[in-house]
Amino acid sequence: MTDCSDREGAEMEEDRQKILLSLQQRVHERIDLTREIPDAEILEIIDTLIVERSRESRISLGVKSELRTELFNSLRKLDMLQELVDDPSVTEIMVNGTESIFLERQGKISMWGKRFSSRQKLEDVIQQIVSKSNRMVNESSPIVDARLENGSRVNIVLYPVALNGPIVTIRRFPERPVQMADLIGWGAVSEEAAAFLGKLVEAGYNIFISGGTGSGKTTFLNALSDYIPKDSRVITIEDSCELQIKGVANLVRLEVRNANVEGRNEISIRDLIKSSLRMRPDRIIVGEVRGGEALDMLQSLNTGHDGSLSTGHANSPGDMLSRLETMVLMGMELPVTAIRRQIASGIDIIVHLGRLRDRSRRVLEITEIIGYEDGEIITKPLYSFREEGEDEDGRISGILEKRNSLYHRHKLRMAGMEQEEPGENSTFFAE
Repeated sequence: MTDCSDREGAEMEEDRQKILLSLQQRVHERIDLTREIPDAEILEIIDTLIVERSRESRISLGVKSELRTELFNSLRKLDMLQELVDDPSVTEIMVNGTESIFLERQGKISMWGKRFSSRQKLEDVIQQIVSKSNRMVNESSPIVDARLENGSRVNIVLYPVALNGPIVTIRRFPERPVQMADLIGWGAVSEEAAAFLGKLVEAGYNIFISGGTGSGKTTFLNALSDYIPKDSRVITIEDSCELQIKGVANLVRLEVRNANVEGRNEISIRDLIKSSLRMRPDRIIVGEVRGGEALDMLQSLNTGHDGSLSTGHANSPGDMLSRLETMVLMGMELPVTAIRRQIASGIDIIVHLGRLRDRSRRVLEITEIIGYEDGEIITKPLYSFREEGEDEDGRISGILEKRNSLYHRHKLRMAGMEQEEPGENSTFFAE
């Protein structure tokens, strides 16, 4: 009985796909490509053709609705991917060529039941994505970062670099920016540590957020940015705009521009950082530091632009410091001692995030950079995560323990926050 019903279901889906392909062809025949056609007109053409097709063979109301949505998405949106992009429970979409599509929900990855029927269909969607981001991708330039209209981040790798390509990875961000209260509720950070970091952001400490891929660095940076005084002039610099800074009226958003087909007219993060220094910023936020721009960022931090934020990939705070040294050397040949002095004087706090074995994202360590001595950067852990066990569902429990008090408090004094009101928070900055 089950085999029979499965076979009938497969036959019905095959018939539906045939109808869809037939309708797609008819829609293309009726569209006037010599002019810009509004969405309403496209939908009117689709509705007319579905009615005509239903006269040839009976189509249920539910299937008509599905066909209407799929036809419109194939013409004006992201084809079958639009369904996933519109699904708020999906946080990551991974298209492995025409072979398979995987998606992430609540930290768990599973294969989706649909896939692209042809490479050409997938490549059409890719060109639609990059054209809207003013980017370009082809076999001679097969890797590109772009973004969707809803702010989702997109990475695309084409053949011949991707042997089973084209490969599309979409990181979908929540429509409402995650706030620190959400992170506290999820157990990603303690209420005490969040309040502590909020005071440091407000007082103008330079904070660097480190962590591995998918550890939540951008999400945490967005949450921290809520503590920036609303009368500040903030400049964000990113490869592909994904930060969601809210409540700051004097906000300038800058995004890199890739080189054209002739390899010219590129505008890099380094160019944007240098330009931002002439734009009278109070705070500079660099979405992610990956290369030689680390030198420009450190120089800006050491020339009076306090309260700046940035992120980078690393496995620990110590590893982040080593990576920053390497990235600075990518930008300019300097003595290691000079680089370490720049790091020690420019960055005040490193917040390290991680993804535990239960797939939860947590703040694992908050480290203060004390200074530079005997050729080494001196650091001190202020908070560190201690695992206490796990429940029946495998969910890890633990606490973000306070290890030491803040050493450098001059920025708090300058901001008038040295003397805390009596209460729980008064121990944050105590000797």
